[in-house]
Amino acid sequence: MSSVNNTLSQQDRATLLDVARRSIQHGLSDRSPLPVEPEEYPATLRPVRATFITLEIEGRLRGCIGTLEARSPLVRDVADHAYAAAFEDPRFLPLSPEEFPRLDIHISVLSPAEPLHFQSEDELLAQLRPGVDGLILRLGQQRRATFLPSVWESLNDPYIFLAQLKQKAGLPLDFWSPELQAERYTTESFGAGDVNCS
Repeated sequence: MSSVNNTLSQQDRATLLDVARRSIQHGLSDRSPLPVEPEEYPATLRPVRATFITLEIEGRLRGCIGTLEARSPLVRDVADHAYAAAFEDPRFLPLSPEEFPRLDIHISVLSPAEPLHFQSEDELLAQLRPGVDGLILRLGQQRRATFLPSVWESLNDPYIFLAQLKQKAGLPLDFWSPELQAERYTTESFGAGDVNCS
């Protein structure tokens, strides 16, 4: 699973970026995501896919929201997550009208997650593909976190990547348990440069 199936065309990408921007604009005026009817868009934008939307202003993270499970048609998922990234990311205040013109939007479309099988941390680390894999880490029902593949740009050592992901999940950096589960996925990413959603 080294690449995402059904690669989007340049026109598809442009359409999704336009939908994301219009959804944020709609949020500024109506306090709700852009209503999207998938049937009005090309068939390539209608499959159920999982996405993350990352927003930045002048190279700094301004919001990032997404889902790991595909739940709605791609074009609607983008509209909903663009709105959520702008107005519902708990790390930031809701986007202001003054910020909107300076906003850069980045879309990541996720492949289905692939479970990894390992008996030790070394076995898990050996399976990671820096720069390619996004990683989901789970412990029971309560602990879960993910890093998108773009996070490798700032955490390019697999050991540090995994340690920081444990910390994001609320676990100690050196935590290990046979109950730990991991899945990897790839993304098709496009927009204004790669931004770390972490």
